[in-house]
Amino acid sequence: MIEIKNLTKKFGKAISLNNVSVSFNKNDHIALMGANGAGKTTLIRSILGYYHANSGQVLINGLDPIKNRIDVLKDISFVPQLPPPISLNLDDLLGYIEKSSGVKREDIFYYTKEMELDLQGNLNKSFFKLSGGMKQKLLIAISLAKRSGVMIYDEPTANLDPKARDNFYRLLKQNGDEKVMLFVTHRLDEVKDLVNRQIYMDLGEIVSDEKI
Repeated sequence: MIEIKNLTKKFGKAISLNNVSVSFNKNDHIALMGANGAGKTTLIRSILGYYHANSGQVLINGLDPIKNRIDVLKDISFVPQLPPPISLNLDDLLGYIEKSSGVKREDIFYYTKEMELDLQGNLNKSFFKLSGGMKQKLLIAISLAKRSGVMIYDEPTANLDPKARDNFYRLLKQNGDEKVMLFVTHRLDEVKDLVNRQIYMDLGEIVSDEKI
């Protein structure tokens, strides 16, 4: 589903990705690890079509994420480490998501209930003013409701309490079949029950890629 070939990305003279080649297929559930500056975020943003590579290629289901950005993003759910600074209230945000992504509001309500987030009682509240944990729960619920073939989570449990983490893991186990799930994490133990592959990056290169 995701094919990365000889991908190099530079920022000035600094090399963030150095001739990286890797593929992710259905039912690959990957822990992407490495120190800060290893290239993890650059790799994710290249998959999402945020960056133009200096050389190499990224294909998502055979499509270029820059040239075919709208079609590619239709099948990707992404939850960033830092929630975006959205000023819309939750009711308007859900309306935007329904129109832009085709995600059903009732599905988002279902998953927020599963994440133990009171969405109905907060519809008039600005997303920006929610607590970090509430934002994370809502973004996770939206990612699940979208039913994408590719699910990317960047440090997904950073703002979650233990019960919310358990709910998150349970929901992903129930919804992981036939999908690529990619977790950017510093701690394998947090996602060890969800992943079957561990990739370690350093200095812009993949230094290990193991089935677990």
